[in-house]
Amino acid sequence: MGKPKAPKAPDPAKTAAAQTGSNIATAAANTAMGNVNQVTPEGSLSYAQSGTYKYTDPATGRTYDVPTFTATQKYSPEQQRLYETGVGTQQNLADLAKGQSAFLQDYMAKPFDGTNDATEARLIELGRKRLDPMFTERRASMEQDLANRGIAMGSRAYDSAMRRSSEAENDAYNQLLLTGNSQAFSQGQATRNQPINEITALMSGSQVSGPSWASTNAGQIANTDFAGLQQQAYANQMNAYNQKMQQGNSIMGGLFGLGAAAIGAGGLVSPAASAAIRAGRGGLY
Repeated sequence: MGKPKAPKAPDPAKTAAAQTGSNIATAAANTAMGNVNQVTPEGSLSYAQSGTYKYTDPATGRTYDVPTFTATQKYSPEQQRLYETGVGTQQNLADLAKGQSAFLQDYMAKPFDGTNDATEARLIELGRKRLDPMFTERRASMEQDLANRGIAMGSRAYDSAMRRSSEAENDAYNQLLLTGNSQAFSQGQATRNQPINEITALMSGSQVSGPSWASTNAGQIANTDFAGLQQQAYANQMNAYNQKMQQGNSIMGGLFGLGAAAIGAGGLVSPAASAAIRAGRGGLY
């Protein structure tokens, strides 16, 4: 019976290289499975391997060829015509905006001070056309009322009443002036911003959107645990080796026990027992 030989431990470098190669092959397969070509009413999407790149494992120094892919998107004929029309429209708008933007260099160099005298004067003129006749009529009515009440012109009561009327008229004219100024400013600001807004609108025209793609159900291949499998195989071999060693030790223990019993019985050992002991000693150790 020969002595069992212990299994050799796995080489870590070879195990790492095999695991890396398995991982890269699995990743490449998953990538290829995930590159699902699609055809929709808006267009098509296709994948093709366009080359490889070299990957060097820093742990082992081994180099792998990793595939690379290119995705190609195409419009349908109808969408392609819309796209080309949209691009042409965008180009026309861009050219127009470019030409108009040159005007802004001088236009924006003149700061807006908020004045709009013509508009303000026109608004005040329109307001006075209504206020002046109304105040004239009110003043005449007040004078008649004061006279009817016996308040003579030039008296203190007369002067006080006329002063209050004059102050009310003055407040109304001031409010007219402020309102006209505010409206004139708003109109002047809108006029100044109009060319800027037009050019901005020309620069932000709409574009044709790209096709929408469907969700795919590409499968995924799990990585093979090469290192784990190799380690498990080594552990199984070690278990078998240990069992054989235990069996051999049990046999030797029985043989040595037999010899000891024979010696204790008178030092005599039968020829068969002696042969068994010699065979066991020579075969196991």
